Amino acid sequence: MRQLTVSIDRFPIAGKFTIARGSRTEAVVVTARIVDGAAVGHGECVPYPRYGETVEGVAAAIEAIRPQIEAGLTREALQSLMPAGAARNAVDCALWDLDAKLSGIRAHVTAGLTRWPPVTTAYTISLDTPEGMAEAAAKASERPILKVKFGAPDGDIERIRAVRRAAPQATLIADANEGWTEANIEQHLTACAEAGYALVEQPLPAKEDGYLSRISRPVPILADESVHDRASLDRLVGLYDLVNIKLDKTGGLTEALALADAAEAKGFSIMIGCMVGTSLAMAPAMVLAPRSRFVDLDGPLLLAKDREPGLRYEGSIVYPPEPALWG
Repeated sequence: MRQLTVSIDRFPIAGKFTIARGSRTEAVVVTARIVDGAAVGHGECVPYPRYGETVEGVAAAIEAIRPQIEAGLTREALQSLMPAGAARNAVDCALWDLDAKLSGIRAHVTAGLTRWPPVTTAYTISLDTPEGMAEAAAKASERPILKVKFGAPDGDIERIRAVRRAAPQATLIADANEGWTEANIEQHLTACAEAGYALVEQPLPAKEDGYLSRISRPVPILADESVHDRASLDRLVGLYDLVNIKLDKTGGLTEALALADAAEAKGFSIMIGCMVGTSLAMAPAMVLAPRSRFVDLDGPLLLAKDREPGLRYEGSIVYPPEPALWG
């Protein structure tokens, strides 16, 4: 008989994390722990209000399927039992980890990887004044890839330029978090192109992104809030060049792998991304890192304190997890 434990855990953020929708000073996560004899599987998720999720609601959703989990629920059966989202992510990743512990076969091998190399992650610069963002970018300018948050009501063109001046050698990704509008997107895309940004992430609200088909796009466009799982993919053809796969959106590694296959078949490049969580949330996402054009798994770098054991970061280089953490 398996045993499930569900907990709500809090990790302070170093400073403040600010995007177009607001600021946070802590990462609040839900952790699923499944015990089967001496083997223990762990999974973490980050409930996201943008998608109608609450910490309490996600924890309750996991508790609601306790009987099935403790009776031996498989990853395959889980996909139809729960909808895509944070709750299914925590359970799915815990089952991947548990299966690895029980079988002695690492999760990346089960997922089809023969090599699991370290990768370079982007590092996030929070939304602030142009001067504040330039200062943060200057401090992080030795990192090779910076993901820069925009989407304020005004002043983003100044922010775009200020960050580039502060980090002249870095690859820059602009992330508007749905904060731009039909009235200003073309000016912002032009500013990003002139400043040499590599791509722009989710410039328009997901419900309004059809407008992208009617404008010139001088910078590649990455879908985030507009893509969740395979069901959301067809509509994005012709609007976006890349998709940001996050396990909290797909509902776990199982669907994330299937989404990656489907996205590549439709010609999309991939970013593997994250919410602000601990190394336990990043570890299963690392399975997708070798096939991703960009990796954005910097959640633990934004925390004042990570889980132990955590992922190994050397600057912006992140190494695959050891079995003691996950997989």
